[in-house]
Amino acid sequence: MFERLETLIGNKINILKNKTVMVIGLGGVGGHAFETLVRSSIENIIVIDNDKIDITNLNRQILADINSLNKNKVDLAQIKAKNINPNCKIKKHQIFLNETNIDEIFNQKIDFVIDAIDTINTKKLIIKKCLKEKIPFISVMGTGNKMHPELLQITDIRKTSYDPIAKIIRKMVKDEKIKGKIPVVFSKEKPMIKNKIGSNAFVPSSAGILATSYVINKLLEDVHE
Repeated sequence: MFERLETLIGNKINILKNKTVMVIGLGGVGGHAFETLVRSSIENIIVIDNDKIDITNLNRQILADINSLNKNKVDLAQIKAKNINPNCKIKKHQIFLNETNIDEIFNQKIDFVIDAIDTINTKKLIIKKCLKEKIPFISVMGTGNKMHPELLQITDIRKTSYDPIAKIIRKMVKDEKIKGKIPVVFSKEKPMIKNKIGSNAFVPSSAGILATSYVINKLLEDVHE
């Protein structure tokens, strides 16, 4: 099933199969991150999303099609994963993550977290929780109103620019004197000025795939020969 990946990393593929990754948010970014994890032989995935598929999701979300309208994203993710790799074990949480439930949700085995949401307060909670619990993570900044996936990059939050969400997170880090590395996917592209947020199929998806590439490489980092 994963012969092509095994050609790249050898028997280290077994390390990935035994890791548990949490994906928070299954939208344009998180859905692609999720599927890329599954196709990278990650078999234990925790998914968190309270939403159903809406018709406005069709232009960019990999879980969205005409037949999936009004269906729960976490359920669709489980079906998608099983159709790719029947060995996948998907743990679903159909909730909106906040300060009332984050401790309970994080009280389980987690080897890595992908934060793929755009709710600022929850994003702050996730970052601080991962730092406190020493759980490796990557947080994806804004992908709306942007047209150039080639301007996406992975860096520390303190080195970001232009991105409105990153600006808010940088302020939190500075004001609260937060220590520790905060890896993020962000774009150097200045957002297009619009009255509302627009999106496309290629920037959010590229951000999600970049997030998963970071996770996979970090999980393998300590075992490379």
